[in-house]
Amino acid sequence: MKFGWIRWILLAGMCAASIEALALPEGLDNDVAVIKSSRHGLAAITTYMASQPDLFPARAPSQLRALTPLQRREVKDIWGRFVDYELMLDALWQRLSADPAGADDEMAPARARVAYTAFLARYRYALDFIDRADADPALRVVLNEPLPDLGLPAHSYADFKFRFLNVAMAAEFASLAAVERSRDKDDAFPLAAEMSADEARIWKAGVADGVVNTLRNAGQIGVNSGARLVFPVQKGVSEWMGDTRVLYGSHYLIAPDQIAALTPRLRPGDLLLERREWFLSNIGLPGYWPHVALYVGTAQERAAYFDDPAVRAWLATQGVADGDFEALLKRRYPRAYGAGEARDEHGNAYRVMEAMSEGVVFTAIEHSAAADSLAVLRPRLPRLAVAKALLKAYSYQGRPYDFDFDFRTDATLVCSELAYKAYAPDAGKRGLDLPLRTVAGRPVLTPNDIAQQFDQSFGSARQQFDLVAFLDGQARSDRAVEADLAQFRASWRRPKWHILTQNTPLGEP
Repeated sequence: MKFGWIRWILLAGMCAASIEALALPEGLDNDVAVIKSSRHGLAAITTYMASQPDLFPARAPSQLRALTPLQRREVKDIWGRFVDYELMLDALWQRLSADPAGADDEMAPARARVAYTAFLARYRYALDFIDRADADPALRVVLNEPLPDLGLPAHSYADFKFRFLNVAMAAEFASLAAVERSRDKDDAFPLAAEMSADEARIWKAGVADGVVNTLRNAGQIGVNSGARLVFPVQKGVSEWMGDTRVLYGSHYLIAPDQIAALTPRLRPGDLLLERREWFLSNIGLPGYWPHVALYVGTAQERAAYFDDPAVRAWLATQGVADGDFEALLKRRYPRAYGAGEARDEHGNAYRVMEAMSEGVVFTAIEHSAAADSLAVLRPRLPRLAVAKALLKAYSYQGRPYDFDFDFRTDATLVCSELAYKAYAPDAGKRGLDLPLRTVAGRPVLTPNDIAQQFDQSFGSARQQFDLVAFLDGQARSDRAVEADLAQFRASWRRPKWHILTQNTPLGEP
């Protein structure tokens, strides 16, 4: 899931592709991508909230209510995604507004304008979220519970409200808006429309009421709340936003020699759970593991692996008398087969199939496994079932990426959807039972859900995978190490910003 969540989690793959030609100083185009993707996500979240009056009522219910477990989970999912976007905008604002802007700094005006749009987006959508979420006391109780996957302690929503319903925030906005009005108008600025819309929404919200709102909320927040950070990992994220690989990383903790050593251990059909720290597309994605890929191997690897009596017998029923699985792949999906037999620009063979912003494509293991953490899971299935899964996967090659994250259609696919549908049981086809959960009315399966299921079913009759390897990124040593089974089983519980808990930033000795 390098790019994607559900419709209200629109991510950077779409936005990054749309800004390549921007006439911005070097470095700021990535910042624009962060703002665009975060703002799209925030807008979709608040729009969804407004469409669900039973869950997010516009006015206080006439009677106190208790949310069901499913409702509580959905509220936490939405709050977690919302905070994720706000966190990135906040970090971006802090970095850009703190940069020195000397008289000879030609980037200063553009940097200030980008910083201002980040400020506006986080402020505008914070007001929208609070406006919708604060009517019901039952919602406030859930929102103030700890959110371990983002490192948020109890009462974070109260802190959040205190920060944004505060006269200091309103005054800061008024001051920044006045400065922006003093600048020359720039219709070519790629965020001009977003800036105008967010300014108008904030003014309409009545920022002059900030004092009243602050006092009104003081009783339920507590007089000392303003001293606490809204986002506990804010400082670390802000520091890391200054590093270009926050967005489009080229240095990862898993080294090329580790990938080379891992490759002979892989088998066709393995699932690769992957994590890249500080990757733009992580914004808005739930859980520690944001991406999953399918290892398909080379033609030689598949020929050796599927040289199996049951596979050969099945191939005979498909009109392949000599039991050559490659012949069936090539006959059924010639275009996909040809694409899979190509090589990348470095001459590396394609061994992996994954759904990315470009669609369902083949990639080299040298590219796909270039990550900060990687786990390899092997389905506990006979080779015949794996062969059928790969055949199904090939049928999806070339389809567009599913920015809607909608498992109900095959027209477009997201990364975990490719794995889910390739291994879905069918008539005469054994597969994996990967249960979907409903989020915002859509059935979904995330890569982190796969890791969670592995942990919770381990040692039981429901266990469906074996762990082949877990390369765990270690910030202190600036390298990944092979971790044990227990560490992988616990990995799905890690906060998104787990790397910040490892004390030493990447790159330091």
